[in-house]
Amino acid sequence: MSLFKSSSPTAKIAGKWKGLGGWNLYFLAKFLLAWTGHLNFQVLPNLVFALVLLIPLAHPLLRRVRSVIAIPVAVALLYQDTWFPPFSRLLAQPGVLDFSVVYIVELLGRFIDWQVCAMLLVLIIGYAFLNQWLRLTTFTLLGLCWLGMGNLQHMIAQVAQPSVANVQPGAVAPVASTGEPDDTTLNAYLDTFYKSEAQRKVEFKEPAVKPPPFDLLVINICSMAWDDLDEVGLRDNALFSQMDVIFDNFNSATAYSGPAAIRLLRASCGQTSHAQLYKTPADQCLLFDDLRKLGFADELMLNHTGEFDGFLQEVREQGQLPPPALGTAPGVPRAYVSFDGSPIWRDRDVLSKWWQHRLAEDQPNMALFYNTTTLHDGNRQVTADGGTQRADYSSRAQVLLDDLNAFLKELQKSGRRVVVAIVPEHGAALHGDRMQISGMREIPSDAITHVPVGIKLINMGQNPHTAPVHVTQPSSYLAIAEIIARLYADPALSNGQNLDWSQLLSNLPQTAKVSENSGTVVLDYNGKPYVRIKENGGWLPYPQRFK
Repeated sequence: MSLFKSSSPTAKIAGKWKGLGGWNLYFLAKFLLAWTGHLNFQVLPNLVFALVLLIPLAHPLLRRVRSVIAIPVAVALLYQDTWFPPFSRLLAQPGVLDFSVVYIVELLGRFIDWQVCAMLLVLIIGYAFLNQWLRLTTFTLLGLCWLGMGNLQHMIAQVAQPSVANVQPGAVAPVASTGEPDDTTLNAYLDTFYKSEAQRKVEFKEPAVKPPPFDLLVINICSMAWDDLDEVGLRDNALFSQMDVIFDNFNSATAYSGPAAIRLLRASCGQTSHAQLYKTPADQCLLFDDLRKLGFADELMLNHTGEFDGFLQEVREQGQLPPPALGTAPGVPRAYVSFDGSPIWRDRDVLSKWWQHRLAEDQPNMALFYNTTTLHDGNRQVTADGGTQRADYSSRAQVLLDDLNAFLKELQKSGRRVVVAIVPEHGAALHGDRMQISGMREIPSDAITHVPVGIKLINMGQNPHTAPVHVTQPSSYLAIAEIIARLYADPALSNGQNLDWSQLLSNLPQTAKVSENSGTVVLDYNGKPYVRIKENGGWLPYPQRFK
């Protein structure tokens, strides 16, 4: 069969076979997007779809019906070929209905990639020109066959080189592996990880001599990851440069705010699956409950109402925390308006007001859980006239870092002994990648869950180090709980001596990189990330981010 169109009589004999016609543009566009890495092209369903379109139908009505049915099928197949998570994940989020109109329009705009639009425009022009002389259906089918042969070779290679992995409790990586891991291997690795984590627990022991009183302030920041700080040029900042301890490789284990807060509040035990978060925790897993047993009073504060998606209720129930100490309206001016229209107060104002409240209390030891959404996607700054204007991430991050820095100075001036732990929930996903747009956190990728965690001891003796001590091992919440437990039980604290920092930070619990949202899991296997975006579904290598 000739690749060129002809008006000869032989062409009329084959005229009943219409080819793909305009559908060639659909498949050629997919080939282009797959070549640039924008699609995870699935050959079999696309080949079946093409063959159905090729079936010759004599009756015009049948051809029209097929075309009408083919359009929604093509849209669904295109979405399935993208790296985006299942559309059902969006429908399962009731909070989406509370988004402001301005924020929804902003999100829709992020789906537009002008470089992709330019490439598709060139393809359309080329198609219109070449379609006059070439049978493009031939090229489309050849393209599908070529991609199918590539998939077949990959499957044969997987069978020829099976993967083997053994994971010991507490290990942070597979012991051995050959070739690309299959679904069975990764599922077994994940199951073994959770089984080993279920055996891990931090014990909070009462020392022989009770240490002098000190307060513990856990500052939980929404939407701050190392990747975000790099993006806005704030990795090196005044706040983190004065920390005593910095975790360079800390995994928040989720990209959702509620689950991240719950995981932090249950830091005394090993990492659990997402579903296990909403079940009754094992004994001695609640961090603030462990602190209460040591004589700490506990309080909760937010710089927002906590109403969106039931965050406040969820944190109180799952972490067993009291109502906010100053209520859900601390009586300070609004600094921002959230993506759902609710007020957000400036961190410096809220923390300073809480600190004055704390100083007036007759409590020797106080543990505070503070949550801030200053950096959440879609927040707008309140103007002098009461209106709002767009506030970019960089400016809000600088304000937050400055506010926390000023608050630490306020704590220093008070003379009270305070331990401050800064633990972000997750990142803001400023970059976005092939699986999700900027600001989207349905898949807990490493760029979102790799967060900066710092610990600062205030008025608790001299630190011989002039710069932060960096913990480079893979870590998560269990390491935070272990440091707090060691700090309270350290004899040097009771004897008024300077802490032995090497002993405080030696052999901290390590945790492998496993992150999970509802139905979505990302894990690191032999230094390479893999993602499963459906419950009991297959695993895929996590696509590299666009540069």
